[in-house]
Amino acid sequence: MILLTHFDSSMLMHHYRPIVQRLFIWLFLTVFISLSYLQAEMRIKDLAMLEGRRDNQLVGYGLVVGLAGDGDSNQALYTVQSVANTLERFGVSVDPGSLISKNVAAVMLTANIPAYAEQGSKIDVTISSIGDADSLSGGTLLQTPLLGADDSVYAVAQGAILLGGFFEGGGDATLQKNHPTVGTIPDGAIVEAEIPTTVIKDGALTYLLKNPDYASAVKLAERVNDFFPDAAQAYSPQGVRIRIPEAYGQNPVPFIASVESIKVEPDIMARVVMNERTGTIVATSAVRLSEIAVSHGNITVNIAKTPVFSQPNALAGGTTLQDEVTNLNVTETQGGFTYLDASPTLQELTTALNALGISPRDMMVILQTINKAGALHAELILE
Repeated sequence: MILLTHFDSSMLMHHYRPIVQRLFIWLFLTVFISLSYLQAEMRIKDLAMLEGRRDNQLVGYGLVVGLAGDGDSNQALYTVQSVANTLERFGVSVDPGSLISKNVAAVMLTANIPAYAEQGSKIDVTISSIGDADSLSGGTLLQTPLLGADDSVYAVAQGAILLGGFFEGGGDATLQKNHPTVGTIPDGAIVEAEIPTTVIKDGALTYLLKNPDYASAVKLAERVNDFFPDAAQAYSPQGVRIRIPEAYGQNPVPFIASVESIKVEPDIMARVVMNERTGTIVATSAVRLSEIAVSHGNITVNIAKTPVFSQPNALAGGTTLQDEVTNLNVTETQGGFTYLDASPTLQELTTALNALGISPRDMMVILQTINKAGALHAELILE
């Protein structure tokens, strides 16, 4: 059975024209955003920090118990007094002078409470001994309030301590790894009070670049304006102010998420960082050098003393004489000029020097000398 149907194509196009138009608009925006992202390198959320969204530091004083003789001695009077005060809270009155605190250690607690942390959420806590305890291994932190800079309680910590080291032995025979008097309690503090966080001021957001730079700030503003026209303006090498569109006025969260997902190619400064203690050299790709010729050679002096013995014959009746012969050897490694054309990169220079067998420490000396000659066009930082 065959069913033949006739339809008018114009009626079909008229019916589906709005759907087709929306489809083309969606494809155009998808291609535009994809092509824009191809040239990007870093998201704004990785390049800059939203002003107002910051951590706050907390601190507290508490006691760690159950240390099996590794706690503070009775010379730590504050520990003994703290134990007496704690027992007093539970209705036990004792004389601090009669207490032995070897199972207890006085500690300081530090923690960072992130922005938007709500009541009931948990944060990590670091515990550090302030007395003469040998180790916090196996200890349990008693309930301790964590205070902010305004002396208000924002979190309460308690729990078993996790250490990254140990201390064993006694007297002259001891073995220690890392720091047994510092530990952590993952998720050991419960947030009791929220810290107000304000990121919107006068209907605008402000992003602060982690590495302030005029060019990077302008690029960030231009990329935001590509998606939200006339919304962003760079007002300093670190700050970019972004106005929230009216469509997002009642709910700015999607707008903030969209802005932080935009990718920007930051402007990298020409910089060379050298650590003379470890022999580490780190340089950015923007480093350039003028036309240079480099020659480097080493002189090695070896001095060796060889003992010489003069022993008489068996029947001579003399004594054995000892003397030393000094050998002096001077070796100079042959160094030649390494020539590089105008505007070479640091990579080309290091490649040429590596071919000559130059060590990292010698390379540091060469880079410092090139900088003194005015041929290194970068900021040189020595650590």
